Amino acid sequence: MSDSEKLARTRYYVIAGINLAATAGAVFGLVLAAKAQGWPQQVLGGAIVLSGLYVMAVVPRALARIWRTPQP
Repeated sequence: MSDSEKLARTRYYVIAGINLAATAGAVFGLVLAAKAQGWPQQVLGGAIVLSGLYVMAVVPRALARIWRTPQP
């Protein structure tokens, strides 16, 4: 396996790991909001869900743009 293939595999795993962590955060926010006793916990859970969704949408694309192969 060449160095470029190893680098591509590593970058793929980084992006997949970020998506996995963001998904886990969003699920945690849903659980927190569902089991909340008052409105502050529900708001916190909603904020965690929204931030998890934002990370899932923005960070992988930003990393892919940074790591894109330069055009000659």
